[in-house]
Amino acid sequence: MSKFIFIILAFSLSLTSFSQETCSRVAVINYQEVLVDTNSTQKGEGLRYHLEKDEVAMKYLNKYQEGTKTKWQNAALGTVGTSLLLTGLLSSSSNSTKKTLLIGGSAIILVNFLIAKTYERANEENLNRAIEEYNKRNLPRIYFGPDLDSSGESEKTGAKFFIDKSWSF
Repeated sequence: MSKFIFIILAFSLSLTSFSQETCSRVAVINYQEVLVDTNSTQKGEGLRYHLEKDEVAMKYLNKYQEGTKTKWQNAALGTVGTSLLLTGLLSSSSNSTKKTLLIGGSAIILVNFLIAKTYERANEENLNRAIEEYNKRNLPRIYFGPDLDSSGESEKTGAKFFIDKSWSF
C-alpha cells in the first residue's frame, strides 16, 4: 500500500513539470512568434490585441479566460482527498479502516485530477474557437497549436491522448 501512495505522490509532483508548457505557448502572427500566455494567471492575454478586432472572437477569449480560473469545487475535493490520505497515513486504527481511508483519499484525488484536466481540455476549445473566428474575418492570420514552428507549419506528428468530454452543471 505504501508503494501505491508513493507512486501517486511521485505522479502528482511530476505534474509540475507541465507548468512550463502553459507559460511558453506561442502563436505565429505575420511570421512572428507571439507569447499567448503572458503569465500563468493571464492565459490567452497575449492574443487580446489581435482578437479585439473581432467581437465573436473576443467572446470566446473572455469565456476561455473565465474557464481558467480556479474552481472552489476542485479545491474542496482536493482538500477532502488529501485529508483522507493523511488521516489514513497517521491513523492508528484497524488495518481495514486505514486501507479504506487511503484508497478513498487516493480515489478522490485521482477523480478530481481527471475532472480538472477534462475541464481544462474542454476550455482550450474556447481559445481555439476564438482564433478560428478571428481568422475567418481578419488578417493577418493567427497560427496556433502545440506543434507549430515559426512559419506556422507543424513540426511534430504522433499520437496524443486527451480526455475530451464536455461537462456541464
